[in-house]
Amino acid sequence: MDKEIFIKQLEEIILEYSELENKSQYNDGSDVITDTKAQELITRILASVERAVGKQSIYFAHAGKILLTESCDTYYLKKLIGIANSVVFDLKAGYTTTFEELIHSDIFSDFLEMAEYLVSNGYKDASAVIAGSTLESHIKLLCDKFKINILNDKGKSKKTDLLNAELVKATAYNQLEQKSITAWLGLRNDAAHGNYNKYDKKQVENLIDGIKNFIVRNQA
Repeated sequence: MDKEIFIKQLEEIILEYSELENKSQYNDGSDVITDTKAQELITRILASVERAVGKQSIYFAHAGKILLTESCDTYYLKKLIGIANSVVFDLKAGYTTTFEELIHSDIFSDFLEMAEYLVSNGYKDASAVIAGSTLESHIKLLCDKFKINILNDKGKSKKTDLLNAELVKATAYNQLEQKSITAWLGLRNDAAHGNYNKYDKKQVENLIDGIKNFIVRNQA
């Protein structure tokens, strides 16, 4: 998902709070913001921040600390609006992407460009294998980011389908993404095992586009 969507979501909440605050006689807006409205805005901020930068981010962690303090909903809301403003500023400036994520993104972009070149020149099967392998590598990097062990109790590598499920449990992404990944891995396996008649060029092109967008949405 494009970051502009996240920015828009947060800015809408910030604007709504600002309009309420301007009507208030008090610093915390407690005379015009009901408990119900405060809880609604708090929930929307938390959901938007999680979608935009993830539960592992410093922004989400700071929000959690605020909610653990002894205070009222309007106080929590005012503080969370500050976090929302910080996320919007940093998203616009490009500060939410780490150096490590930039490196990974560049490397995977090169592999996916190679896959695009191959499929456009009639090599759909090699293209599918490269794109699928890129996805598997990214899944492992996401596991590292979310502290998921890629080895089982016997010290052997877990299957990517299992890692996919564990990432959903860790809220790295949702079940809809999980289903897409399962389908992409199935196509990749068909290519790797010589089942070339089970998919066509268009499906490989869609595979590459899907993986590319997934990596952008879920940086490691």
